[in-house]
Amino acid sequence: MRKKIVAGNWKMNTLPAEGVELAKGVVAQRGEVCECVNFIVCPPFTHLAQVAEALQGSTVELGAQNCAAEAKGAYTGEVAASMIAALGCKYVILGHSERRQYYGETSETLNKKMEQVYANGLTPIYCVGENLDEREAGNHFAVCKQQIEEVVFNLTEEQFKNLVIAYEPVWAIGTGKTATAEQAQEIHAYIREVLASKFGAAAAECPILYGGSCKPSNAAEIFAKEDVDGGLIGGAALKAEDFIGIGKGFMA
Repeated sequence: MRKKIVAGNWKMNTLPAEGVELAKGVVAQRGEVCECVNFIVCPPFTHLAQVAEALQGSTVELGAQNCAAEAKGAYTGEVAASMIAALGCKYVILGHSERRQYYGETSETLNKKMEQVYANGLTPIYCVGENLDEREAGNHFAVCKQQIEEVVFNLTEEQFKNLVIAYEPVWAIGTGKTATAEQAQEIHAYIREVLASKFGAAAAECPILYGGSCKPSNAAEIFAKEDVDGGLIGGAALKAEDFIGIGKGFMA
């Protein structure tokens, strides 16, 4: 039975006090959803410690949005995986489309980040997905396959068992466009096939999250698909009621 996961990527939103209030709201409403659904919140680095405190005693877990490719040293402005682990993080988002697009993250960089994440006992949420041009050209399968082969295929079998994949149709993030549930299932099933070509039966246990404009109104339809194991949520994660409402999609 694969994990059911609803992870909230807050991106560059909320000040520390606002983040704490949001986290408390998620904790307060968490009981409305089956314990079989795992909730993760990923605030900005600046308030990871305060949000960790707000989550204490709850089953809501903490993640970071990124980490450095190096363990420590003269890397001004970077945040090491060991630092976020020390604050209580369990997860780290890696390879988000915005990191690839705006900050030029490559597979080479992401392989180094993967090493740091696993060395510090964290679980990566590794993002793959195509932009609008790639989708319209029919290259979405090839793009996802390449992003997996160049990074995930370098993991050991043990590391792979502690991995979450997030599929992001980049053309559906913040645009109001949403992939249909059928489109989501098609690409998720394909991703699982690619994973199985390297890791065999273990691919059946790897959670694959959908990361494109998921909201309470469409979560149930998307989550009903066989190979969709939850969501990596952006805008809707900034309201506790909406975030929990997406989790309720598993109960519909």
